[in-house]
Amino acid sequence: MSALTLRLPDQKHQRLKELAKSKGMSVNHLFDEFTTLILAELDLKTQFEIRANRGQGKAARGFELLDKAKLQQFE
Repeated sequence: MSALTLRLPDQKHQRLKELAKSKGMSVNHLFDEFTTLILAELDLKTQFEIRANRGQGKAARGFELLDKAKLQQFE
C-alpha cells in the first residue's frame, strides 16, 4: 500500500471530514471510494471507446437493431 500526501484548503478538508463522518468512515476510506469510482468510470470510458472503434462504419446496422429492440419492447 502507498501513502499519499494531499494538500487541500482547510475548508475543503473540513467538509470532507464531515462527509466521511456522516458516512461512518474515515477520510482515508472516503478517498479510497472516490478513487475506485473515478477509475471505474475511466475503465468504462475506455471500454466504450474500444467498442466504438470496432463498430465504426456499422452505425446504420446498430440503429436498425436499436429500432428492432424498441419495437419488441412493446409487443
